[in-house]
Amino acid sequence: MARALADALGPVADGSAADFSVAVLDTRSGARGVYGDGSYDTASIVKVGILAALLLKAQDEGRQLTARERSYATVMIEHSDNDAATSLWKTIGGADGLDAAHRRLGLTRTRGGDGGRWGLTRTTAADQLKLLTAVFGGAGAGGSALSERSRAYLRSLTGRISDGQSWGVSAAADGTGNGTRLKNGWLPRSTTGLWDVNSIGQVTAGGRTYLVAVLSDGSKDMDSGVALVEKAARAAVRAAAALSACGSS
Repeated sequence: MARALADALGPVADGSAADFSVAVLDTRSGARGVYGDGSYDTASIVKVGILAALLLKAQDEGRQLTARERSYATVMIEHSDNDAATSLWKTIGGADGLDAAHRRLGLTRTRGGDGGRWGLTRTTAADQLKLLTAVFGGAGAGGSALSERSRAYLRSLTGRISDGQSWGVSAAADGTGNGTRLKNGWLPRSTTGLWDVNSIGQVTAGGRTYLVAVLSDGSKDMDSGVALVEKAARAAVRAAAALSACGSS
């Protein structure tokens, strides 16, 4: 699939001054591919990782989330609430806790942000696809450190993103299947005046389900970053769907 992604996303890259990377998985066939190998600031997509770390912590302690934790988790994912994320970041043990949880989920190139700055966690599209696979599964995915109960909880929250934040990889969906589940992130960088814009999630197109991660930096504003992420997501899913149609991986 890597060749197909390169062919599909090369023109997108040529038309943009920003940098981006994409990873996609066809959950039925297990075919996956990655375009770009860069490391990016997560911005708010790290909130999926924070919640995964919290759920692993609760599993290890043999308990369910407290009412307070569930309240924070809900607004953190559905409304991207930063105060809730900061509270749960402290609960999981900050960057060290996040990194430990990520290792258990198979992420190898993601590092928690220093000094409590969770939005400056660094990651790759390939690692975000591993995180999505740990939550949503897929052919050849193997087991997940997250229990089925924890995975179902994460899936439910990412399926209820507030309307104003329902952009991103959802642009690749065609309205079929069980709907889109996603988490977006956006961050203006004071050092450059440019924007980080990211989107990760599960979409359905042509009767097949795909896991998609699009990371980007260097957009002049949020709107152009969103447009780039959506264009890249559509191109990646079209390329994956074309391969599925001809039975190639």
